[in-house]
Amino acid sequence: MTGSEAPPSFRLAYVPGVTPGKWVRIWQERLPGTPLDLVAVPAAEAQRLLREGGADAGVVRLPVDRTVFSAIPLYTETTVVVVPKDHAIAAVDEVSLEDLADDVVFQPLDDTLPWQGLPGRPAIERPATTADAIELVAAGVGVLVVPQSLARLHHRRDLTYRPVTDAPRSGVALSWPEDRTTDLVEDFIGIVRGRTVNSTRGRRPSPPSGRRARQRARRRTSPRTGPGAPAARRARRPAARPRRAEGAVRPPGVAVLLPGAGVPGPAGRAAVPDLRSPRGAHPGMGNAGVPGEALLGHPRPGGRRPEPPYQRYQRPRPPPGPAGRMTKPSSHTTRTIAAIHQSASRANPAPKRSAASMRTRSKGTMFINLRSHGCPGSAHSHLRSGRPAQSSFLVRTGV
Repeated sequence: MTGSEAPPSFRLAYVPGVTPGKWVRIWQERLPGTPLDLVAVPAAEAQRLLREGGADAGVVRLPVDRTVFSAIPLYTETTVVVVPKDHAIAAVDEVSLEDLADDVVFQPLDDTLPWQGLPGRPAIERPATTADAIELVAAGVGVLVVPQSLARLHHRRDLTYRPVTDAPRSGVALSWPEDRTTDLVEDFIGIVRGRTVNSTRGRRPSPPSGRRARQRARRRTSPRTGPGAPAARRARRPAARPRRAEGAVRPPGVAVLLPGAGVPGPAGRAAVPDLRSPRGAHPGMGNAGVPGEALLGHPRPGGRRPEPPYQRYQRPRPPPGPAGRMTKPSSHTTRTIAAIHQSASRANPAPKRSAASMRTRSKGTMFINLRSHGCPGSAHSHLRSGRPAQSSFLVRTGV
């Protein structure tokens, strides 16, 4: 394969502290045939590299020249101060700029923070890079205020960092020349913004190709789907049935149901009674439930009468039952009552005549109440007084 046949590649520039590894991995999954080349560039040289065409896009630090570049802000970093582990600031969780008033604060030449006024005491000489400033902090000369990603990039065992609450912050953005927005740039923008693999947002539509595209083109130009097809389909539709004007004469063979009338039966027979509930009747409504009348339809060929309209079946209500359930005692129960009467008459008190009143307690159980009416010759005063004595028995009847 010659150099002219090599597939086009996408060049992505990034500044120190930025980790584009996640986006690169997604690019390789979605576009395996298009290589992605990473170009490391200092923060101060990133815009010049993009302007000269050294990269198609870049993950740079804000601000950028918006008259030349398009930019999508990605995130804003926390600002921290890098100090030795034995410094007093290492004993607290966070600090402010006032806490740095007694320390020497370095500002390297590649500093990315938009300072309005540098805190603390100024250094005699500005370090050339952030890495040189980290070496001076490790020597105990002063402290350094940088974005958190740079503090992690230049991490050392003898150093630590703490957040600075009121310090300026550095923003990171995806930037590219506005006049060179290609499809590959749009693909990378979709990856950064989290679009799905099937998303076509931002890309220019490409002309269709292949067998399916040709089939779709033929269907568009075919007579069935051509410009005149909608009118032809409308012409094939059946015409709407015209409504009968008010007062017009009904066609022959049409039966009408009037309120309160039944369904007309065959010749020589009575009309079939209407099964609709009176609750559904309404003034001015026919038995079929439509205003005014219900048409049964034209008679069928051969002289057969039209079928009656569908009427909802209503289950007949059962007749009301008796107020109380009474069970007629069997002969066995009668003999049992007689035996109880004889046993009561032989025992003390004196023999007495008893009347048994029966009522059903539950299925298979009969409650028997014996009322004593006081027999002559009884020695008990309550029997002589005429007040009946009562005895109750529960008898299992077997019903």
